[in-house]
Amino acid sequence: MIGTVLSNRYKIEEEIGIGGTAVVYKAMDTLLNRHVAVKVLKREFTEDEEFVFKFKREASAAARIANANIVNIYDVGADGNTNYIVMEYVAGKTLKKVIKESGKIDFEKIIDYSTQIAKALNFAHKNGIVHRDIKPHNIMVTEDGIIKVTDFGIAKASNETTITTTNKVVGSAHYLSPEQAQGIPVDCRSDIYSFGIVLYEMATGKVPYDADTPISIALKHIQDDAVPPNELNKDVPPALNKMILKCIEKKPENRYQNATEILDELSRVRNNFVDDEEFTRVMDPMQLQNEKNNANKDLDNDDTYYDGEPYNADNEEEEEEEAVKKGPKKSIALNGKVKKILVVSIVLVIIVAGSALAFSMGSGIFNSSSNAQTKVKVPKIRGLKESDAKKKVEDAKLKFQVVDKVKSSQPKGTVVTCYPDEDTEVSTGSVVRVDISAGETEQKTPSFVGLTESAAKEQIKQYGCNVGNVTTEHSSDVAEGNVIRQSPSEGSDLTKGMTIDLVVSSGPEVKKATVPSVYGKSSDTASSILQNAGFGVNVATEAVKDASQDGIVIKEYPNGYVNAGATITIVIGKYTQPQQQQPPQQPDKGNNTPDTRGDNPTNNNTNNNTNTNTNTNTNTNTNTNTNTNLQK
Repeated sequence: MIGTVLSNRYKIEEEIGIGGTAVVYKAMDTLLNRHVAVKVLKREFTEDEEFVFKFKREASAAARIANANIVNIYDVGADGNTNYIVMEYVAGKTLKKVIKESGKIDFEKIIDYSTQIAKALNFAHKNGIVHRDIKPHNIMVTEDGIIKVTDFGIAKASNETTITTTNKVVGSAHYLSPEQAQGIPVDCRSDIYSFGIVLYEMATGKVPYDADTPISIALKHIQDDAVPPNELNKDVPPALNKMILKCIEKKPENRYQNATEILDELSRVRNNFVDDEEFTRVMDPMQLQNEKNNANKDLDNDDTYYDGEPYNADNEEEEEEEAVKKGPKKSIALNGKVKKILVVSIVLVIIVAGSALAFSMGSGIFNSSSNAQTKVKVPKIRGLKESDAKKKVEDAKLKFQVVDKVKSSQPKGTVVTCYPDEDTEVSTGSVVRVDISAGETEQKTPSFVGLTESAAKEQIKQYGCNVGNVTTEHSSDVAEGNVIRQSPSEGSDLTKGMTIDLVVSSGPEVKKATVPSVYGKSSDTASSILQNAGFGVNVATEAVKDASQDGIVIKEYPNGYVNAGATITIVIGKYTQPQQQQPPQQPDKGNNTPDTRGDNPTNNNTNNNTNTNTNTNTNTNTNTNTNTNLQK
């Protein structure tokens, strides 16, 4: 496709993405002189006329919505067998790539990105469009942090039938809602479920459900409960944790019912996080000492004079006795002063005692044998087989749980990561969650079909594989130099070091055929013979001097062995009869010639002889002479 110009307008420049049903290219709109993204439907789907019809109709429906957080659709069209959608080109990364690079995303960005995604969904839902394939791969993040939701390729207008209302489930297994997985009707709450899975992945760096096959993943969406996000990432605030779990409830009625509710909840989550940051304080020993000093300072500066006399702590007992002797008034004043001193002292005692109590509790001094929890360290289990790791964890009086099976260079079936980490001190009975290696065979072979030979070779090397045999084959559908087929095919298991063979197009096959000879045939007969042989016909004429060549083929070219379907020119002779030439007229003598008839017989004989000779030579002269004689 590279270099192809669709509809004499969109020049394909490079491939930027491959999906389940289409390939996305960066292209130049030569009419408006701007870059666009062109999504081209894969060849296998162009054979299905109903699919193509609904593809175009649903793209047109999606084009009705225009929002700052939705990739705009500019055009929908076809060029021959190539069906395409022209969209806004967004320079940036997919959210999936951002997550992969970050591992997980910090709280502020999660709230920011989620708010923008929710705004896009809210706008689409209010316009009757359900996306049906919300996932990080379909969400673009610009360099300025602007979110653009794209790929409404399987979106459904709520009042129209859709390509997904068939016996096939269309969507991405890791982000499918339970109702999509079961093939039952969906509404905007299905997008909310997928949105929740995206939130989960942003917060933890992984999806909640994974397995070896899409069917197994779909079953987990229907049957299994997700591990709470804050168990995988302790930094996830409780309010966000609760929100994510509500989004991914199995039953649609238990989720948020629309994107407006999500936007309100995101606002509350952000505010709760800010409030917690403002009012939750942890004081270190230095701060505690400062508080003590401030209290003493306040005590020294407050009520420096008592009853007109400077206060002297050394004379406190004497003053107290004297106050008693002086009566109730002085005694009350003294008690007020003493109370203030006592309050400050008590506060200091409580602070010190509380610190001591906390220390002693942490040290286990006050733990009774009845409620004490023994601390143990998470054993070293990375690299162990699943069964061996489980035994080792359980021997340490901990619980073993497999969270995920992930692609890894580690041997298949061994522990890749664990939570909490090895050697972390935890209480007995705690759960140790692990990821198990699925090996490298879990990676699937991508499609190289449609790429140029050089681009395909480069991608094969990037996947750690080797380029095998490269053969050529004629194709009228694939441009010359582009890949027609590959082996192994797309979707098969991919392992590093494997060899991938390519079949590259050498362009349409040029067939040869012999031009039948039509010399001497009439124009109609010759044309019929050539057309029946599969050739085109061009008829020309040429003047001829031979009347026998009039109306027949006198020339034919090209001839012999030529490309099948070539246009043959036949030349038809055209004869035109020549016009007769008139001789010069004899001068009219009139009455100047003497009439000697009868007077001079000799002259008469002379005239007769002359006439006779003239008649022998030409008829024209005879007529002329006869006329002359008659006049005489």
